[in-house]
Amino acid sequence: MAITAKDIEDLIRASFPDATITIEGADGVHFQGMVIDESFRGKNRVQQQRSVMAAIKDKVDSGEIHALGLTTKVPE
Repeated sequence: MAITAKDIEDLIRASFPDATITIEGADGVHFQGMVIDESFRGKNRVQQQRSVMAAIKDKVDSGEIHALGLTTKVPE
């Protein structure tokens, strides 16, 4: 069964419960996402994105998620 955008959102939400998360993608393997979270404050973009990717690492490693274009930000 293909992973859904909602599945990815749920995985990220487990690590970032207060984040604003938007995940899009309908083909089951290629996704675009935005994660906005206060915990990113003081971190550079690479650090922010690595922390989000750590939340979905198992699904990336297994090949369930082939690609996730990711934007991360701190709240304004």
